Amino acid sequence: MTSSKLDVLGIGNAIVDVLSRTDDSFLERHQLAKGSMRLIDEQTAHTLYADMGPGVEVSGGSAANTIAGVASFGGRAAFIGKVRNDQLGEVFGHDIRAHGVEYATPQATSGPATARCLILVTPDGERTMNTFLGASVGLKPQDIEPELVERAAVTYLEGYLWDPEDAKRAFIKAASLARGAGNKVALSLSDAFCVERHRESFLELVRGQVDILFANEVEIMSLYQARSFDEALEAVRVDCPLAVLTRSEKGCVVADRASDLIAVPAHPVKQVEDTTGAGDLFAAGFLYGLTKGLAHAASASLGAMAAAEVISHIGARPEENLAARAKRLNMV
Repeated sequence: MTSSKLDVLGIGNAIVDVLSRTDDSFLERHQLAKGSMRLIDEQTAHTLYADMGPGVEVSGGSAANTIAGVASFGGRAAFIGKVRNDQLGEVFGHDIRAHGVEYATPQATSGPATARCLILVTPDGERTMNTFLGASVGLKPQDIEPELVERAAVTYLEGYLWDPEDAKRAFIKAASLARGAGNKVALSLSDAFCVERHRESFLELVRGQVDILFANEVEIMSLYQARSFDEALEAVRVDCPLAVLTRSEKGCVVADRASDLIAVPAHPVKQVEDTTGAGDLFAAGFLYGLTKGLAHAASASLGAMAAAEVISHIGARPEENLAARAKRLNMV
């Protein structure tokens, strides 16, 4: 086992994204609403997967996307997430390691199959997404390797995985280990619906365990049930040492309790093709910059650049190496 230091360790849902081009008749045959996102059961996942045409299979999930982004910047990254010992479990492990990410979470030998998000792309560019969470929600405290957490400058937690009780305990264990080792804990709120379900426990986490909070405008207003972004901004400055709040085309605001607010503009993008993964890759750029000692404004600019890259094409992973892109744009 390597003992080298890590910049960022991500913990979240281990999902295989399966992207396949199809036509409207396929959607109609399976009674799918074009452009929708829905959770499906295992049988539906198997049925859809069997009927889909040729597809591209890549490791996915929100925190996994962030960690792959950190690695693309040249950061030292690791991931903890649960898969089953099946074909897609092998795909997930191989793919994320191929991105330069350390990944060794033991595979489940029983229970639901590996999680997958079946993404159907029609000729008009619409994406219809069907997600089976499967083995990913089976993460348990014993899957958190203390030595791995202690090696990471930042442990990054995905809010989506706050639903299952075992996963919640795993998060709390990881946060406690990280803080005990003198390292930082970061949390992504992930989704406004996620915040609605877990507002009180998220607030408790933010106030007691989190050093760096990532949220978009809708999520942070939902967390504090605020009437305006400014109201939510003032509240989070009291609760969290560092909050990084994204506002789509309006850029982002970095709220460091120890200094003035910093507003950073969005990075220009010629054509928005697919906003999936924008927040994940923003977090990747910011965390990479932070762990390399860059100023918050420079870190946020790296995040904005990474987000712009990922929304310029279909898919939630960068197509261009982010280290090379940052160098080409004279950002590092």
